[in-house]
Amino acid sequence: MIPFAARLGLAAAGGLCLGLGQVPWSLWPLALLGLAGILYLLERAETPKRAALLAFVAGTVQFGVAISWITEPFLIEPERTGWMAPFALALMAAGGGLFWALPVWGMRRWRGGMAALVLALVLSDLARGYVLTGFPWALIGHIWMETPVAQLAALVGQTGLSLLTLVIAGSLAAAAQKRALLVPAALMLALPWGFGVWRLAGPEPQAPGLTFRLVQPNAAQEGKWEPGFARRHFDNLLAATSAEPKVDLVIWPETALPYLIETTPEIPALIAAASEGAPVMLGLQRVEEARGWNSLRVQDGAGALIASYDKHHLVPFGEYIPFGDLAYDWFGLTAFAAQTGRAYSAGKGPAVLDLGAIGKVLPLICYEAVFPQDLRTKDRASWIVQITNDAWFGTWSGPFQHAALAHLRAIEQGLPLARVANTGLTQMIDARGRVVAALPFGGAGHLDASLPGPLPAPPYARWGEAPLLALLAALAAFVWRGGRRLRT
Repeated sequence: MIPFAARLGLAAAGGLCLGLGQVPWSLWPLALLGLAGILYLLERAETPKRAALLAFVAGTVQFGVAISWITEPFLIEPERTGWMAPFALALMAAGGGLFWALPVWGMRRWRGGMAALVLALVLSDLARGYVLTGFPWALIGHIWMETPVAQLAALVGQTGLSLLTLVIAGSLAAAAQKRALLVPAALMLALPWGFGVWRLAGPEPQAPGLTFRLVQPNAAQEGKWEPGFARRHFDNLLAATSAEPKVDLVIWPETALPYLIETTPEIPALIAAASEGAPVMLGLQRVEEARGWNSLRVQDGAGALIASYDKHHLVPFGEYIPFGDLAYDWFGLTAFAAQTGRAYSAGKGPAVLDLGAIGKVLPLICYEAVFPQDLRTKDRASWIVQITNDAWFGTWSGPFQHAALAHLRAIEQGLPLARVANTGLTQMIDARGRVVAALPFGGAGHLDASLPGPLPAPPYARWGEAPLLALLAALAAFVWRGGRRLRT
């Protein structure tokens, strides 16, 4: 038996390999082998405590690699918040490790084998989308983002991809003793890969014949709100809006407007004059008395408000502070992004905006594209828009992972998605999650792109997690029976 200290090192190596399966590295074969090695170690751990410790190490390293960008928001103003950066990464990574360790400990206490470990880690990925407002970033199934296998999300969502990944990796781990299991492992990969290739080769849905202008101003976060820079930034937005030819809709990114309409009511008319009659969708901050919202506004060609949306899924510490009054009174902490008050207020929830000839749009502001549950509405949209300010994510891995999650939302819903970033990745994405037009990363400019057509609602858009939960219930019944048999 390998010494336990050495096994901890192997668990860390497996976590590193799994982390490198995430975008932008996308080394999915390495990630699959790393996960198989982790499952092999967990199944053979002598006690539940040792299994949990191995899982904690593997999960912490995996999560630390995948979300290393989490330090970037703290470095926008390094003199004030830079000291928090290493603590943020360490705590977030350790939290991811705990999400692995606790269910693994529970399943090993039940004396479950490989199937129990698969169930434990799938439930961990599912829970991470909801617990403490959720953070379903760098899920196990996200290693398939840049492969045809991602199309399976149209059937079972992103957690279904995690289940598939764990079943394949579990088969590979078991093949260390029974090589015959390599055949079903290969088939379990080949079938969804083939399904993805088939789906991607399908006929293109009819496009609505609309052209949108996606504006990427590339404003530096640290100077965005300074008066001198704000005017130059606003002038750049107006110049992009007024460029020829005329389009059906102009879209500005999240909090693009550096002024409050409440105190500068002439702003909508200035924007309308630049758009020359085209409607404009823009991100801004909205205030009422002492409250502020991270909002999206749609105005017509004359500058009149025709629709609006307030972000409802806020970023902890970025847009609101848990126990905010106490955090402010005791430590002077305020949310990073909020320029009005101590934090943003949450909107009412997901909404579909009917824009008439432009169609029905489901708006997402930044982080909301991470959550598939935030796209569940009674009324089906004809397209999705994500406005975002990816300056918070730096230039390393964060912006690319954030964009890949938006691609996954398009696959799950079968809807085209216009992604408009202040800086980062501004893209037009089709209903199968493919980029059909894009601006260069990190540059200023605008993109005139045709809106692709929507597909019929795929199973995930219609039934959400129900098919996945049915699969997990069957797996849980299998694990329960196996555990009872071992205990009696």
